[in-house]
Amino acid sequence: MFVDCHVHLDPYSDAEVGEVLQRAGDVGVHAVISAGTTIDSSRRSVELSAKFPGLFSGVGIHPMDIKSPFTETTYQQLRGMATENEKVLVVSEVGLDFMEGAPDRADQYHAFREQIRLARDLQLPIVFHSREAHEESFRILREERAYEVGGVMHYFQGDREVAQKVTDLGFYVSLARPLQRLPDLQAAAAEIPLANIVLETDATPQPFKSKRENWTEPRHVRDVAELLAQLQSVSVEEVESATTRNIRNVLGPGWDTVQSYLDGVPSPN
Repeated sequence: MFVDCHVHLDPYSDAEVGEVLQRAGDVGVHAVISAGTTIDSSRRSVELSAKFPGLFSGVGIHPMDIKSPFTETTYQQLRGMATENEKVLVVSEVGLDFMEGAPDRADQYHAFREQIRLARDLQLPIVFHSREAHEESFRILREERAYEVGGVMHYFQGDREVAQKVTDLGFYVSLARPLQRLPDLQAAAAEIPLANIVLETDATPQPFKSKRENWTEPRHVRDVAELLAQLQSVSVEEVESATTRNIRNVLGPGWDTVQSYLDGVPSPN
């Protein structure tokens, strides 16, 4: 079984989500975690997870979606969603983004710190975003003791040195479809221990692509796994086993929730 540890399915209709998950299941991707980026998208992700056995959720405010300072009301809204549904497995998607035009950095720092506090409060792992902000992201994670809950650096595109800094924090690196097009990332992925890797697609609707069948979906986790297997000179089955074991370690007690919902999923032939 494969796990896609980070997607954004909340913009889809219920019917479309069902179709996306069916296509994923057809290639062995039986568990998918849909991240929140705002209060509304977090709520929608939680609602969707309640409707589909193989769909789980995260709650959080993405750094690019910080339109106003993170308040205690925001904290309590996220906390309430997480405590009211056992299928909320992570605090996601949080972090820092320093690209041009990004929200005020002071607001980003505050929101990131508060959401790490939320994760430690709830004892949930963190899935974090970092764009042009790695050293500051790592500093905040250290200062806020994020290693107490661990988690994942999502959509990893760094080198071996960056990967080492991630794992030194007690986090895993998450590989997605950029692995299929970035030679430098392929070189890094060949050297990162399989014990430190999880898989994702960051799937979300992509209307800018002319053909619907080309949209990234959770089913593409298998493609990433197949390439990773080639790069590391191991079997796809070994990648499948290791990355599933790794996300199980990330989720800790949350994995029991995943397993309870997946017990009815038939094993692949």
